[in-house]
Amino acid sequence: MFEEYYGLRVKPFSKTPDPKFLFLSRSHEEALARLQYAVEEKELVLLTGEVGCGKTTLTRALMDMLDDRYNVINIINPVLTPAQFLRTIAMRMGIDIPSTHKADLLDAIYRKVFEDFEAGIFHVIIIDEAQLIPARDTFEEIRLLTNFQLDYTNLVSLILVGQTDLRKRLNHKTYLPLKQRIGLFYHLGPISEEEIRDYVLFRLKTSGRERMLFSEGALKLLHRYSGGIPRLINSIATSALLDGYSGEVEVIDEALIEDAARELGLLNGYSEN
Repeated sequence: MFEEYYGLRVKPFSKTPDPKFLFLSRSHEEALARLQYAVEEKELVLLTGEVGCGKTTLTRALMDMLDDRYNVINIINPVLTPAQFLRTIAMRMGIDIPSTHKADLLDAIYRKVFEDFEAGIFHVIIIDEAQLIPARDTFEEIRLLTNFQLDYTNLVSLILVGQTDLRKRLNHKTYLPLKQRIGLFYHLGPISEEEIRDYVLFRLKTSGRERMLFSEGALKLLHRYSGGIPRLINSIATSALLDGYSGEVEVIDEALIEDAARELGLLNGYSEN
């Protein structure tokens, strides 16, 4: 709609988790490094962050970086019973087993993981939205997967991704056996005010425009109303671009950001004076 008017090939602020739009802020770069380390060392890692901060985009970027030696099992809807969870993993590993008993499924998964390890193939299990896992028993099955190991190495990389509440949940003594198995923790922070200009320019360039399209004042307000959360930055920026296109405005200014934030209900708590 507004792409041609602003010299863009594609929409620069889409909310889909496209890895090519991943801006490596300090926090995102550190998070990605820890995910890479967890895969290399076959560790269990916990990645948390607020809604819309870019956790899923990070895991997609990680998946794109892995070569053919890695089989990635990405579970995006973990609302599963323990048996459903294990059966899902077995199916994604290509295991054909008629039994629905957890012990049989675990044994079959272990045999497959060990055989693949011997053949130079490594399994990476990513559980997105892990705060939605309904029962402690399913977390127990995740812990049991960390038992897949040899004397000198683990056999499976496990990545738990979830909102901030997940870390609080795992702090409960009920989950202590699992928490003790987590080798790496990282909480993904927002884009800082110092990084907002680079973030916006990066996405514009990725979309085909080399020059900045937002005024300095607009960038400051964009960070203020979004709190540095990428999904909110994208929502505000897209709304402002639509309004700018409708008004045939060359540069997105403070007034357009204010209007976009108001339209999205993000002015609560801020004075409009």
